[in-house]
Amino acid sequence: MTLRVGALVALAAVAAACGPLGADGSAVPGSSNGADAGSQGAGPAEGTGPTSTDAAAPGGYSVRGAVVYDSSGNAHRFHGVDRPSLEWSSGGDHLAASDYMRMATWKADVVRIALNQDFWLSDSPTFSSSYATVIDQQVAWAEAAGLDVILDLHWSDKGDYQQMPAQQRMADAHSQTFWGQVAARYKGDGHVLFELYNEPHDVPWDVWLNGGASGNGFMVVGMQDLYDTVRQAGAENLVLIGGLQFAFDLSGVPLHRVQGHNIVWATHPYNQNGKQMANWDTAFGNLAMTDPVMATEFGDTTGCGTNYYSQLIAYADAHGVSWSGWAWYVSGCQFPSIISDWSGTPTAAGQVEKAALEGY
Repeated sequence: MTLRVGALVALAAVAAACGPLGADGSAVPGSSNGADAGSQGAGPAEGTGPTSTDAAAPGGYSVRGAVVYDSSGNAHRFHGVDRPSLEWSSGGDHLAASDYMRMATWKADVVRIALNQDFWLSDSPTFSSSYATVIDQQVAWAEAAGLDVILDLHWSDKGDYQQMPAQQRMADAHSQTFWGQVAARYKGDGHVLFELYNEPHDVPWDVWLNGGASGNGFMVVGMQDLYDTVRQAGAENLVLIGGLQFAFDLSGVPLHRVQGHNIVWATHPYNQNGKQMANWDTAFGNLAMTDPVMATEFGDTTGCGTNYYSQLIAYADAHGVSWSGWAWYVSGCQFPSIISDWSGTPTAAGQVEKAALEGY
């Protein structure tokens, strides 16, 4: 549901930038570092903290058991917002230092920035020579505002530059090249985190892990190879890995575990069938007892209600789950947006998230 660059910007509002496709085929999406997790709800036990030999990117985070620790050894959970537009526009939309400062006034401590591998890769027909510099600028602005940054591979091309970049079932060979280059560029900054692929879906768990046929005409590169590519570039940054069912379902992780360290598992709860509170324990809550979990997207595309937001945040706090809300972008409540203008005025959903952020 995405077109090449000339049509990408016009498409953005319709495609909702993030969006998994629901069962009916409609588009659905999908500061103080080092805060003490002990004040943020129950959740898993913290253990004894990292040792001096734990791997971490400079100034960044390490994982021990179910807990993320900052560079000072404090247990940490991430709470913030998602910032789309660099997946459909190589220059982004309304990006400015003030954008990130406004996020910080909500007391967000992390921003997740959606990316497009075809804008990054120099042999792509849609390569933008300024794209890496634009991303560098976002990282600098965000960190100046006190935010960590999640770089999220959102749109890809099935390993074929003749394909229009869009959200695909899974990553491809070009994605692997992308992560090798991105990891090498940011390996010196532990406040940059890598989310390997936005919303995997409609592949078996063994293909999700090890790669193979996608089932719709291209070869998948699995999460293990993507993770290994990051580490082979010398990057010890935290790596976020989303499950299946558009990243919602992490139930297969215990039997299909990516082998490595500094891994946080990503889930995307949206107000859809099969993604309600009754499904959360199985999908990601049980895993949060043994591993770090972060809802790197969540929201309600069905209308302008707020109950799903309140329930998800309360559940996350009680289970030690980090979160960032989709999306800091001016569109509408079915996008769903959490701001109604570029001055950062919260929507009804945004008011729920802002109040929660201010309470940590």
